[in-house]
Amino acid sequence: MHVIATAGHVDHGKSTLVRALTGMEPDRWAEERQRGMTIDLGFAWTTLDGGEQVAFVDVPGHERFVTNMLAGVGPVPAVLLVVAADEGWMPQSTEHLDALHALGVRHGLLVVTRSDLMDPELARDEALEHLGGSSLGRLPAVCVSGATGAGLDDLRTELAALLTRLPPPDVAGDVRLWVDRAFTVRGAGTVVTGTLPTGTVAVGDELTLAPSGRSVTVRSVQALGAPADAVSAVARVALNLRGLPLEAVHRGHALTTPGRWLSVRSVDARLHGDAAAELPEQITLHVGAAAVTALVRPLGTDTVRLTLRSPLPLRIGDRGVLRDPGARRVAAGLTVLDVRPPALRRRGAAHARAAELSTMDGVPDGRAELCRRRTVRPEELRAMGAAVPFDAPGAAGWLIDPDHAAALAARLSAAVVEQARTSPLEPGLPTEAARRLLGLPDARLLDVLLAAPATAALRLRNGRVVPATAGTELPGELRAAVDTVLAELRDAPFEAPEMAHLAELGLGPRQLATAVRAGELVKVGDGVYLAPGAEDAAVAVLRGLPAGFTPSQARQALGTSRRVAVPLLELLARRGRTRRLEDGRHQLR
Repeated sequence: MHVIATAGHVDHGKSTLVRALTGMEPDRWAEERQRGMTIDLGFAWTTLDGGEQVAFVDVPGHERFVTNMLAGVGPVPAVLLVVAADEGWMPQSTEHLDALHALGVRHGLLVVTRSDLMDPELARDEALEHLGGSSLGRLPAVCVSGATGAGLDDLRTELAALLTRLPPPDVAGDVRLWVDRAFTVRGAGTVVTGTLPTGTVAVGDELTLAPSGRSVTVRSVQALGAPADAVSAVARVALNLRGLPLEAVHRGHALTTPGRWLSVRSVDARLHGDAAAELPEQITLHVGAAAVTALVRPLGTDTVRLTLRSPLPLRIGDRGVLRDPGARRVAAGLTVLDVRPPALRRRGAAHARAAELSTMDGVPDGRAELCRRRTVRPEELRAMGAAVPFDAPGAAGWLIDPDHAAALAARLSAAVVEQARTSPLEPGLPTEAARRLLGLPDARLLDVLLAAPATAALRLRNGRVVPATAGTELPGELRAAVDTVLAELRDAPFEAPEMAHLAELGLGPRQLATAVRAGELVKVGDGVYLAPGAEDAAVAVLRGLPAGFTPSQARQALGTSRRVAVPLLELLARRGRTRRLEDGRHQLR
């Protein structure tokens, strides 16, 4: 299926043309038919001689209904621009063309209708002159009469040719269906309609409704009035949604693939159009079928930051229209450059940001985004519309830019060397301190840095980043004090020295922590230190006790005090060497 918008100032001739092409009435409201004026979006479809199905979104032409017009053309890849032979190019035709140009629409046909009322060549040539400077360029033109049927065969031929020029849709892509109509059907519930530009929607699919984030289930699918199990882009679809009240969904909402779109309240964008420099502080952003008020902050000569009143599911490269409702004009078109822009807090930040935006082209590039952001989650890159670099290093669900990782590795190495110089008793950095120092989102990314050449002399040991040689030698005075303790424990391995005695030897908390990290002492509990191997030695002694022994029996067998026996038994239980019975006794595992 293909979907084409019919736009133009002449409502009566446009609707007549659609009726003549499809045999269907695009104007849904009695008031539209009575006044000969399209007020809201209309829909019709037909099958061409070659079997191609074409759906038409008939949009209003009157200036009072431009918001409805933009909701119809926003998601559609091609347009039939209709001009009446007896009226020619009108001011509203210019606003329609400005909107199409702002959206970057490049495919379409010029149709001069009501050719039975006046020679159409003058209107055709005038319209082609206006089109020449737009994204549409010099379109193929067909002169027809909806009333007499003249030229309709030529129009069908040109429509078939237009379809061959349209780019193939991404039927496997992520779904973002902009809702342009919502209503209820008795016995079925809420139904929404829209143009599906990419992806496939099937019965039973779970989708996310933006901006609410509500999860919905597709109960049934229709395309061109017929039920279907699944429909692929590009297509006009109607979805019956399970469990969604009508008041929860409106035009401008979107149904999206879960987890594959970002909810965006702030975007940086490049402007297109001569009027871009005259933007008011507040403006309306039209994207897809949505119309959202936005605050404008100029950044560079052609770049702005928009702060949206309500969030939208946007990606890098999305096209939109900025319209000034007060002046009733299309102020500019835009291309989204960044959907997760950085905060602008420091003096000069806006100027620096403008310089950075000048290097962006609005084409999603995962490698470039990773370079700019330095660290990013893969799923966020995908949600921006960018491919994840297959060779990017990462850990703990984060990717890190290789150049940034190399720079951080050098900083980490210098910091560890400095720490060892200034605090020889505490060589290295705790992993959390290293994470904060380097601004990493997760300490597990240190594993990536430690694989870099700059950190070849570092190791991760006991929760600290240390020099590879750390722990093999203790400073001289500390070495002598620890040797004294070890000599005392050699004769009485479970008689842990009192803290007062350790202090006399010069072993305060820092010195003891250094000895433990070096593997020279074992901390059993607060103020209780034994020699390495004390755990295995205790288990060997306890094997000589009954199956269920008391703490008192353990204390006597180990030849120590309750101060040592209790924390030693707790340590053995934590390590899985013993287990505590319900009656308070202990048993070896």
